[in-house]
Amino acid sequence: MTLVQLKYVLAVANYRSINEAASSLFVTQPTISTAIKELETEVNIKLFNRTNHGIEITNEGLEFLGYARQILAQTDLLKEHFKKKKNTTVKFVVSAQHYSFAVSSFIRLVEKFGMDKYDFCLRETRTRDIIQDVHNLSADVGIIYFSKSNSRLLKRLLKEQDITYVPLARLTPHVFISSNSSLCEKPYVTLSDLKDMPFLSFEQGGYSADYFSEEIIRNPEGSRMIRVSDRATLFNLLTGLNGYTISSGVIEQELNPEIRAIPLEEKGYMDIVILKHKDITPNPLTDTYVNYLRESLPESCLITEDMDYSDGF
Repeated sequence: MTLVQLKYVLAVANYRSINEAASSLFVTQPTISTAIKELETEVNIKLFNRTNHGIEITNEGLEFLGYARQILAQTDLLKEHFKKKKNTTVKFVVSAQHYSFAVSSFIRLVEKFGMDKYDFCLRETRTRDIIQDVHNLSADVGIIYFSKSNSRLLKRLLKEQDITYVPLARLTPHVFISSNSSLCEKPYVTLSDLKDMPFLSFEQGGYSADYFSEEIIRNPEGSRMIRVSDRATLFNLLTGLNGYTISSGVIEQELNPEIRAIPLEEKGYMDIVILKHKDITPNPLTDTYVNYLRESLPESCLITEDMDYSDGF
């Protein structure tokens, strides 16, 4: 087994085509086909199936790709550390719900590892897509939350998808509102305070919002509801329409000076959890990023073990 063979396998997996993979690597199609066949013989598994719709990755191939990505990532880091002239590309992907602390921690990671060449990705997306990204090894780390209403289903789904979770912090629900809102003067708000304001939420596509919603309470008062797909749009609508959303309460004020987080009187909790694929060695950058996440969350709320979900929302 060689690093070149691993690079060929990853290229075919990315493009779902031997022809396109060969073109991207400036080699011939027979070169890649022969390398993959020899590799399959050596490890005694089938990596790909050829169909009328292109290349499909087998279940064993999916597991193999996870290890291959980690080997190449660690190889890049090794070269990066010892080469005088750094010219390798280090990759790291985070797939997360829409949390500003995930962004600030990501910024710290990029600044910490100021490499000459890197390909980092922070993907803010739907809850179900985050789980799929981790399962498909498209992301090194996933970030979602558990609550009483969603934890049972999500834990079962994660187990089915070969994903482990690590709890980071138990947070209480807060209301995000415009810094110009009169509610900013209150020490806390109630649901009745919000009944005449538009409620903003992140849309989840065709999946059940009861389990995949990013908002721990869904449209609790009134019928004014607006769904969006990205955090910048949601914050713009919060300020432009004097609306609100319900989230973790952790917000980076330097990055979002126009938004305030006010505690919600109604009790509940949101456990922020890290998702990882159980069958692969973590990317060497994962631990550093998770440590930055912990440092960005209130120390009094940090947790190190699975929590009870018998009370609250």
